[in-house]
Parts: sequence; structure tokens; C-alpha cells
Amino acid sequence: MKYDILLIGGNGFVGRVIAAQLQLAGYSVLIPTGHLAAARELRMLPKVHVEDADIHDFDELQSLCERIDKNGAVINLVGVLHDKPAQPYGKVFKAAHVDLPKNIITAMQLHGLKRYLHMSALGADSNGPSMYQRSKGDGEAAVKASNLDWTIFRPSVIFGAQDQFINLFSKLTKLFPAMPLANHQAKFQPVSVDDVASAFVKSLSMPQTIHQSYDLVGPTVYTMKEIVEFAARRAKTSCAIIPVPAFVGYLQALAFEFMPGPTLMSRDNIASMQLPNTLPANGVDALTDVFKMSRRSLEGMQ
Repeated sequence: MKYDILLIGGNGFVGRVIAAQLQLAGYSVLIPTGHLAAARELRMLPKVHVEDADIHDFDELQSLCERIDKNGAVINLVGVLHDKPAQPYGKVFKAAHVDLPKNIITAMQLHGLKRYLHMSALGADSNGPSMYQRSKGDGEAAVKASNLDWTIFRPSVIFGAQDQFINLFSKLTKLFPAMPLANHQAKFQPVSVDDVASAFVKSLSMPQTIHQSYDLVGPTVYTMKEIVEFAARRAKTSCAIIPVPAFVGYLQALAFEFMPGPTLMSRDNIASMQLPNTLPANGVDALTDVFKMSRRSLEGMQ
């Protein structure tokens, strides 16, 4: 069977929303994943097929591309947030943000596929201050150097019911009556996962989006302190936010990196916050101006 869309990274927070919207738009979707047990809700979508596959194995990637209709598309959402310090970035970032896109491009070319949608990040820059930004920038460069009909999306922090940003701070404000917060003036322009998904799906029927990069942001700019305060209100708890110097935040992040369990904050995250995660000056508000959407606000988060 041939599918319309190969959705790589479709079993994640953003991918599940995109998969649902793709199905509503009439597309058949193939989603490879290494975590089948976590894909229960996706299996309930009749036009979505989920199967076990290693996307970092080139032979498997080729096999997946072979099953996509020539007029179909490949969407790559894969992204990781943490890696061990290295120059210009570590092995994890390189594998996910640079090597994987290059392999996807090659596999698509081998099977005559042209349409490619790529998830990058606001602030992606091969010369950026963080490993994350540099690896995302190099991934974008590989996409732009290809002969594919590509579109690149660069969202700010993405929020939604199952996000790992607002929900993380909501949990922390429940646990602690006071929270030391470095980089409390760092700026973000959070964007709704539903709006991001809509931009991806709409672009498939908009040939004018080919060879374009789009910054995706919400309607409001917040400081980190304001976001944590919002998370506390959402959790219906009271938590005093205590601004602390940057070096304290650096030490906190270093401690988090060596703690067992998932990393809450890394030194590389701190480095990323050196630049505002907001729409650049004179930037185009793609959701409003290109995709003609009314952007959802953080306050309307369900």
C-alpha cells in the first residue's frame, strides 16, 4: 500500500496533533516509531498506520520512503533538547538534527520524492550561542542545499495540553513553595501546537510555500518569569519566583545534567536563552500573514 505522507517523529507531542489534522484533511499517513506502546491514540485513527522502525537506519528509511506515493510528502519533526557539551555540538544533536535530515533527503531522492516539510526552531543558526541552535542551523543548511521542494518551519516554544514546557513548570510550582529562577528576563513567544500543526498541513496544498522558511510565533511575548507565573496559576498553586544571578542558573543546570532521570534544564538551554526566542525585527508573522490564521493565546490553553 502507498501512503500520502511519511510522518517522521509523528509519535511525539507535535506529531500526534499533525497526524490527526492530516487525517481530517484526507491524507493517509505512515508513522515509524521505536516506541509502539506509546502510540495507542494514533492507532485509533483509521487513516494512520503506525509501525516499529528505526529511522536512523538508512535501509529502513529507504524502505519507508519507497511506500510513499510520488505525489506525497515527507514530514520530519525529529528534535532533541539535550546533549553533552562538545564543539560545535554533541553526537545526539548531530544524529537527530543534521545526519537524519541528510539521510531523509538522500532516501527521498533515491525514490523520486520531492515534497519535504522540515521542523527547525526559532533561532536556528550555524553560528548560534548554543549547540542546539547550531545543530538546527546546520540541519536547515542541508535542507536548503537539496533539490527537494522543501518548506522549513521555525517555531518558538510550542505549548499545548501535553507539552513538556508549561506542564513541567506547573509540576514544579506544585512541588516547591518558592522557585529560584535565573534568566528570568529571557523572552519567548509561545505558539500553540494546533497552530503549528495547521501550518504544516495547509502548506501541503500551498505551492507558494515551497523553498520558504517560516517563523511561527504566538500573539504575545512573555518573559521566563511571566511564563512560570502563568504555569503556577494554571496549576492553581502559589509559588514565589525568586530571580537569581545567571551564574546560579548555570550551576543549577549543571546539577540537573548529572541527576538521574530526564534532564529538566541544561547548560545548553541556558546558552540558547542568550537570544530572545521571539519574532525577529521586521520578521514575517507567518501564521497570520501567510496561513491566514487567528493565533491561539497561551491564556486560552486547555
